[in-house]
Amino acid sequence: MSGVWPRGRTGTMLGVLSMRSNHAGFQGSVKTSANDFIVTEIDTLGRLLSESTAKTPRALGDTPAAPESCCPQSPCRSCPEPLELRREEVLGPFNSPSHAPVEGLSPAKGSTEHVAGTAPEGGHHEVGTLDSLLDESVNELLNQFACNIKDWWDSEYDPAAHPTEFSLGPVLDKRNRADLHSAIRQKFPFLMTVTKNNEILVKANTDYKQLCQLVSEEEAFDFLKFLDAKLENSKFSFKPDGNKEHRKAVHHFVSQKFGKLVETKSFSVTDLNGQQNVAIIVRFREKSLSRKRPAADCQEKQDIYTGFTLRKENLETLEAISYLSSELGVLPSDFSYTGIKDKKAITYQAMVVKKVTPERLKEIGSTIEKKGMKVYNIHSVCQHLRLGQLKGNHFDIIVRDLKPQSNDFSADLKERISEAIENVKTKGFVNYFGPQRFGHGQNVQTDQIGLALLNEEMVKAVKLFFTPEDTDDPVNQAKRYFLQSDDAKGTLAMLPEFKVREKMLLRALNRYGLHHEGCTRGWLSIPHSMRIFYVHAYCSKIWNEAASFRFMTYGSKVMEGDLVLSEDNVGENSSLNDRVVLPMVGHSIKYPNNKVGQWYHERLAKDGLQTCSFRVSALQLNTPGCYRHILKYIHNLSYHFLEDNEKGIKTEEDSHLNESKASLLLSFDLDPSCYATVCLREIMKCDL
Repeated sequence: MSGVWPRGRTGTMLGVLSMRSNHAGFQGSVKTSANDFIVTEIDTLGRLLSESTAKTPRALGDTPAAPESCCPQSPCRSCPEPLELRREEVLGPFNSPSHAPVEGLSPAKGSTEHVAGTAPEGGHHEVGTLDSLLDESVNELLNQFACNIKDWWDSEYDPAAHPTEFSLGPVLDKRNRADLHSAIRQKFPFLMTVTKNNEILVKANTDYKQLCQLVSEEEAFDFLKFLDAKLENSKFSFKPDGNKEHRKAVHHFVSQKFGKLVETKSFSVTDLNGQQNVAIIVRFREKSLSRKRPAADCQEKQDIYTGFTLRKENLETLEAISYLSSELGVLPSDFSYTGIKDKKAITYQAMVVKKVTPERLKEIGSTIEKKGMKVYNIHSVCQHLRLGQLKGNHFDIIVRDLKPQSNDFSADLKERISEAIENVKTKGFVNYFGPQRFGHGQNVQTDQIGLALLNEEMVKAVKLFFTPEDTDDPVNQAKRYFLQSDDAKGTLAMLPEFKVREKMLLRALNRYGLHHEGCTRGWLSIPHSMRIFYVHAYCSKIWNEAASFRFMTYGSKVMEGDLVLSEDNVGENSSLNDRVVLPMVGHSIKYPNNKVGQWYHERLAKDGLQTCSFRVSALQLNTPGCYRHILKYIHNLSYHFLEDNEKGIKTEEDSHLNESKASLLLSFDLDPSCYATVCLREIMKCDL
C-alpha cells in the first residue's frame, strides 16, 4: 500500500481531512506484510501483553485513557462533562458532592460501622455485575431510567405523567437474577426490584422518598445500601441529632418499614467540638442474617470465564471471534474484549470468553492456528472485559521504500523524516478515527449501514450488509446470490460456518421474511455489540468531519464556545489546547456554542437525523454520545533507519539514506482509541 490508502466507494477517507502540522513529510509503503505492523495491547497496569507473561509496565503520560467507543451510560453519570469556554472564564467542573465521615463515632470491636455520608466497602462490585449481566443497551436504559426518577423527584413530578417501572426482560438463571437484584439496589438505592415470571422489574423505591423527608438524601442513600448489603456484625449510624421528637420519628419509620430486619437504639456521642449529642444506631437482627446465603456458595455457582491473550494475523477482531465461537460452540456475544484491532497486522489483545473452561480453549489451539490465530496466557477470571479497559496500545511499524514528496527537493530525506517525527512528537496529531473503523476499501462501508439503522431503514441496512466485494471467493459469491435471489435459505447453505453474523441474520430472515419487520427481527438476532458497531461507525465518521471543520475554521487556537475538560479529568500539566473535546453525536451530549456546533446540526440534518434519532427502540439501540479529545500525543517514541538487503535488515549508520533500500522502524505507544495509521498520516503527510 504505497503512498495511497485504499479508498472505499463512498468517499469516507482521510484524504479530505485537514492535518495538524505543516511540515513537508515523505512517502513510503506501510503494511507491505503483516510483520511490518505489530500491535500489542497495554493492560490497565501498564504491562505489554505478549506470547508469554505480561512485560514491564510502561507509562503513557498523564492524560487519562478515553473509552474505545460511546460510553455505556449517559454523560451525567460516567463521562467527564465538558465545560463551555466563555471568553476568558472556564466554569467550574460538575462533580458529585463528596462527604467526609462524621468523627467521634467509634465502631465496636469486631464490627463494621457505616456512618451516614460514607458508602460500604466494595462499591465498585455492583458496576461490574451490571456490566457482565446486562446487555449494553439495557444497561444504558436502566441508567437513564434511574436519572429520570431522581430528576422527577427533585422537581416534584406527577407520577401519572411518567413511566413508573422499567423492565430488564426475562432473566432465566436464578443466580443471575439474585445478583442483578443486589447490584441494582446497591448502585441505585432509590430504586427497588421485583421478579414477575422470571422478568425483573425496576421501580422507584417510595421508602427512599419517604425517608428523605426525615433525614438527608445522603443518609437515606447510604442507609438503604447498608440494608441491602446485609454485612454480618455491621452497624449504621445516622448523623447526630439533638431533636428528641425528630429522633422518635426516625425510630418509628425504620421500625415500621424494616423492623423485621433491623433494630434501632439511640446512643450518646461526642462531636468534633467535644459536645455531647445523640445518634441513632441501626444493627441487623441475628435471625435475619441467618437467612442470607453464604458468599462462598454464591461464588462456586458463578458462570465460568476464561481469559487469554489472542494473537491474530490478517484478521479483523470480529472475524476472529466468529471463528472462535464456531469452534467452541458458543455465541459471539460470549466473548468480550477491550477494543477492535487492525486487520492487516499482527496483533496481541486480551479477551475473555464466557462458558468455556481453560482446558476446552487449549484443545482448539492447533485448529485455530490454521486460521491465523494463537492463544496464550490462558487462565480463569471472574468476569468479562469492557471496551476501553486498557491503558493503550504499543506499535512496532516498518515503513519501507522511503522517498521524498514528489515536489520536495529542498532537503535531505533523512532530515525530512527526522523533522516530521519530531514535529508530531511535539505538536501531536488530530485524533481522527482510522479508515479501518469504516471498512476501508470496501464497496459499502460500515458507517452507511449505521446511518440506515439510525433512520430505521431496516431493509436497506440488510441489503448494504450483504453487498459483495469485487472478489469471487465463496463468501462474496453467497452475498451476490442473496441480493439477486432474496433466497435466505439457499444463501445459508453457501456460507462457510465461521460467518456467524451472516448466518444468524439469514436464519432470522428465512423465518420472518425480507420486509421491514422481518429485517428488524433479523438485526435483533445478532449480538448487540455488533449492531451498535455500525452506529458507532457513523458517529465516528461525523466526528472526523467535525474535527476537520474545526481545524479548517479555527486552526489549533482555542475559541469561545469550545468544549473543554476540567483539569481534574486531564492532568495538571495539560494546556487548554489539550483539553478541547468534540462530541461523538448522541442524544445526551451538548454541542460547542460556536460555528462547530452549528455545523453539527446542519450535518445531521443533511442525513435526516435529529437528536432523538439516536434512540432506535426497535433494535434496542441507545446512543447517548460522549466526548473525544481533538488532539493526541505519541508516548515512548523511538525510531531507527534501516537498510533492506538480501541478508536481512540492518541499522543504517550513514547520514545519507539509499532511497531504493531505505526503511524506517517506528516504535511508540498510543492511548486507547487512537489510530497508529492516523498518526503516521500526520507524520508522512500522505494517505497510507
